[in-house]
Amino acid sequence: MSAPQSLVKAAVNRLAARLGSGLADAAAGLAVLAQDAPARLQQELNLFWEEVVMEAERIENDAGDGVPSARRSPAEDPQERIDALRARVAELSRRLERGTTFSDSSSRSPGQV
Repeated sequence: MSAPQSLVKAAVNRLAARLGSGLADAAAGLAVLAQDAPARLQQELNLFWEEVVMEAERIENDAGDGVPSARRSPAEDPQERIDALRARVAELSRRLERGTTFSDSSSRSPGQV
């Protein structure tokens, strides 16, 4: 066999070996995922049902209080507090993007004094 033919054959052999080991690694990874999937799925389902039960209890408690949720202050409802915090973070982010400082609400760019 001539030198160029040997080089081509050697390159093809090495590519096949590397691809083969890569495929074997991928197959092993998939096997591990497939083995862990049922336990992970069961764990996620258990967590979901715990959340459902807690939400049902919260709804029952809200209905039993006699105070409509629309009349409650944001401090009493965690979701409303979260929404208010998100709105504040969004406003602060917009102010930062415009270059507005927190202590000064004028529209100066960051480089201006």
